[in-house]
Amino acid sequence: MVRASVVGAGMTKFGVHDSPLQELFGQAAFEAFDDAGVDPADIEAFYFGNAMGGQTENDTHLAPKLASHVGIAGVPAQRFEDACATSANAFKHAVEAVESGRHDVVLAGGVERCTPVTGKDTPEMTTIFASASHRQYEQPTGLTFPGVFALLTKRHMHEYGTTEEQLAEVAVKNHAHGQLNDRAHFGKQTSVEEVLEGPVVADPFRLMDCCPFSDGASAVVVVSEEKAAAFDRPVDVVGLGHATDVAPICDKHTPHATQAARDAAAQAYAQAGWDGSEVDFAEVHDCFTGAEVMASEAIGLIEDGQGGVAAAEGRTSLGGEIPINPSGGLKAKGHPIGATGTAQIVELTEQLRGIAGERQVPDATRAVAHNLGGDAATTLVTAMEARL
Repeated sequence: MVRASVVGAGMTKFGVHDSPLQELFGQAAFEAFDDAGVDPADIEAFYFGNAMGGQTENDTHLAPKLASHVGIAGVPAQRFEDACATSANAFKHAVEAVESGRHDVVLAGGVERCTPVTGKDTPEMTTIFASASHRQYEQPTGLTFPGVFALLTKRHMHEYGTTEEQLAEVAVKNHAHGQLNDRAHFGKQTSVEEVLEGPVVADPFRLMDCCPFSDGASAVVVVSEEKAAAFDRPVDVVGLGHATDVAPICDKHTPHATQAARDAAAQAYAQAGWDGSEVDFAEVHDCFTGAEVMASEAIGLIEDGQGGVAAAEGRTSLGGEIPINPSGGLKAKGHPIGATGTAQIVELTEQLRGIAGERQVPDATRAVAHNLGGDAATTLVTAMEARL
């Protein structure tokens, strides 16, 4: 098996976009082509994520449409849907296609429009998002994802004493990081007091504990080890983990532990030959502030029960012991569902190349991305290294 590397990365600004899905994805794909220095004719396969285009915009069978739009019609093209982990799974398959020797140059990415430009308002979008929850046991109760992650977080608070103030510190940190990212949905700084004064969405979450609905696209060019030597600044994919947890939420044995993340991280670290103690920074799935706290522990960056404490102490901020979400995370960068997974890979690539600007983590050589879907039932963890 050969190693895979990312040699090109592109993404749009996350926010509100009027462009159709094809055009939005094209912006990210062509930026990735230009960054890598490849032509569309060089691409041998295409894997991409879109979670909800059929429900939100009556737009399905997207693989050939997007392939045609970016000039790669004719190659194998496949759409993936794994809720919020959609394009992380597309990236995983791109990496595996290269590692297996099946293809040498692959495009992976994702696109989604989740704001009212789709014609759907917040209640409608919340209902569509909830389709990723359990059809028989969760949806009939009216449980949507703020409630799902509120339940997981409340259990974490019960087990470890995590506080609402500590959750608010996560929001403050990620908004501070988002101010340094010109592609982030929100550049607005906030404070613990402002977070705690916000309206309750699902106890313990207030408005600023929750990520926004966003539109956006991201894309990366993945190549084989042999091909990578011909490119400037390749970033190596050294570990990939993919695991699932029990669904529905009521059947999870230790819901606050987010077991799929622990299993996926163990797989990724075993392949990489290092673990969370050797990571320089991470992008984790902070759809809610409590989700970041649990993820930081599950993938071995912070000891169990100390995720909230670490955020409050500044250990997970830029300049801290282990920066988490230097991009601003889903909380501030935004969360266009199908684009989020590969957007994390874009951030890892830019950081490990040392080109992340004001939010650069100094001397970063090892990083992980954690992307989950549904009620933490699907998780992918990617380990990447700078090529020195």
